[in-house]
Amino acid sequence: MFRYLMDGLLLGFAYVVPIGMQNIFVINTAIHKSKLKAYQVALITIFFDISLALSCYMGVGVLMERFKVLKIFILLLGSIAVIYIGTGLVMKSPKIQTEETIDINRSFISIIWTCFAVTWLNLQAIIDGSLLLGGMRATLPQYMGKYFIVGVCLASFIWFLSLATITSLFKGKFDIKVLRIINLVCGVIIMLYGFKLAYSFVKLIS
Repeated sequence: MFRYLMDGLLLGFAYVVPIGMQNIFVINTAIHKSKLKAYQVALITIFFDISLALSCYMGVGVLMERFKVLKIFILLLGSIAVIYIGTGLVMKSPKIQTEETIDINRSFISIIWTCFAVTWLNLQAIIDGSLLLGGMRATLPQYMGKYFIVGVCLASFIWFLSLATITSLFKGKFDIKVLRIINLVCGVIIMLYGFKLAYSFVKLIS
């Protein structure tokens, strides 16, 4: 049980930590607004991020359990896509956008909409999440999957709250070098999971 919880936690961090629109919104809010506003944005982002993770995990995972051909296809496509994503993170140079790019002076309703948009209206995030989480579900023992997805959700909760806290405390020191290190570490971890999916694909068809 603990092993699968930690696997989910590690993958959850690797999936959510790389700098994207969700993180940019939380970072910029924490840099330019109060801690209260930063935590407000972080909690709303957590809600939408976890809801997306659960949808990706449950939807594709259930279908793959019923249809072996789909399971083989997703494992193959997922391994290729996940390795590609990890490679991209290792090669990519991250950038911090300012409030000129992302408007942080918003009403509560507008903040909710923005958090929803950067999560659920990001087609690439839905595809990547389905391939990664759905693919991982196919490799898990039947009764251990719940611990894995709890770990994934816990990672989202810990990450966004930590991101808001750390950015608020060290506004002047959150530079491009730190973001580069984050992307490198997460890129390597995601690539390792991609190779794990590839191994599961080979094992399934052999």
